[in-house]
Amino acid sequence: MRVTMLLADAVRVAVGKLYILGGGWSITGPEPVPMAIAIKFDVPWHEAGRDHEWELSLLDADGRPVLCAAHDEHPVRHAGSFHAHRPRDARPGISLDVPLAVDLGTVTVPPGGRYVWKLTVDGVGQESWQVAFTCRPTPAAPAAE
Repeated sequence: MRVTMLLADAVRVAVGKLYILGGGWSITGPEPVPMAIAIKFDVPWHEAGRDHEWELSLLDADGRPVLCAAHDEHPVRHAGSFHAHRPRDARPGISLDVPLAVDLGTVTVPPGGRYVWKLTVDGVGQESWQVAFTCRPTPAAPAAE
């Protein structure tokens, strides 16, 4: 399975297509920001017709899970499932497009760090199934005169 991922301000799926607003960034913050991930799965023909479970995990630069302070310090994760359908007019053997819009809401991470959203599908991940971003440091307070 191939996966394409893109960070954005907002993403929607309509009529089998991804509609992306403010997409393609990799630097944000330091204030909390709206965040979404556009994902396009290229599902092999033989993997169609069944459910696939996906999970996104937010990790810091050292590969440790980022914890959500608002929810009892649990790791920040988003999960769901998708089903690749074989269209009636599709030729056997082609890859099937499955677009997915993941609205992450307002994301707050410690300023000045590097973070990565890592994706797994059916419990398996690949190095290319990730999208990274940097959160700017908090500006220094002006010096008192």
